[in-house]
Amino acid sequence: MKFKIGDRVEAIDDAIKGVVSKIDSATVFITTEDGFPLEFQENELVKISATDELKVSNIDVFHAVAEKQKGIKQKRKSVKTSKVVPAMEVDLHIGKLVESTRGMTNFDMLNLQVDTAKHKLEFAIKNRIPKIVFIHGVGEGVLRTELEYLFGRYSNITFYDADYQKYGLGATEVYIYQNG
Repeated sequence: MKFKIGDRVEAIDDAIKGVVSKIDSATVFITTEDGFPLEFQENELVKISATDELKVSNIDVFHAVAEKQKGIKQKRKSVKTSKVVPAMEVDLHIGKLVESTRGMTNFDMLNLQVDTAKHKLEFAIKNRIPKIVFIHGVGEGVLRTELEYLFGRYSNITFYDADYQKYGLGATEVYIYQNG
């Protein structure tokens, strides 16, 4: 007899492993790793040792690592990255536009601010920039009123108060609708 009770065996023609539980002449009864009782002829089984099961070739390791990396790459691809484009900001405070207001009237300053806003708006439309925030300050509301008049002349834009937490009451956000 080549097997004894307690030996670890593997079927030659199947992927079945188990432990010998009974031997009756040429018939060997095994209990599989899953707990099922099966019977084989002696010539259908091979004795295996615990060390045989632990032998792993470099090729097996290479394939296992490759499969794992492939899974990681697929997970990375499935993560959606949202591309948030920050709005273009234009500060229309007169101190940001000129070094000194010496010799300028209120009318000159207002015209410079409105002209700057118009040029920046045209630039955004030309370069397909979807949002602009015009920072005008609170003041008496003269610049804000002029900006609203300017924006009202464009059919492809909408405007509204900008984010209060970020800008307070002194800013207007303009959204530009782009044609295909």
